[in-house]
Amino acid sequence: QVQLVESGGGLVQAGGSLRVSCAASGRTFSNYQMGWFRQAPGKERAFVATISRGGGSTDYADSVKGRFTISRDNAKSTVYLQMNSLKPEDTAVYYCAASGGYNGRYFSVREYDYWGQGTQVTVSS
Repeated sequence: QVQLVESGGGLVQAGGSLRVSCAASGRTFSNYQMGWFRQAPGKERAFVATISRGGGSTDYADSVKGRFTISRDNAKSTVYLQMNSLKPEDTAVYYCAASGGYNGRYFSVREYDYWGQGTQVTVSS
C-alpha cells in the first residue's frame, strides 16, 4: 500500500502562483510513476501532469503546458506541482496518484493504483 497526502492548496488570484505537494509513505517511492489530476465540480477527473520514476521525463495536459511544472524528490518521497499564471478555470480539487504499471498511459486515471484525498485550489478572477 502507498499512502498519499496532498497539501498546499488554497485561494489565489488569477495570475498568481501556488505549489501543491504530495507526500508518500508505505512503499519505495521511486518505484512509482507519479501523476497529478484535477476535478472541477460537475466534471470528470482530468489529467494534469505526470513524472517518471527517476524524474527525468514529464508530460502535461495542453491546458497547463508552459504554466505548470511537476517535479519530485525521491529522497523526501514527495511530488510537487508548481502552478504559475493561474486562471479561474484551474479551480478544482487536485489529486496526486501513484502508478506501479509500465503501460505508458499515464494520462488515464485507470493507470494509477493509489490516490490522495485531494486538495482544493481556487483561483479568483
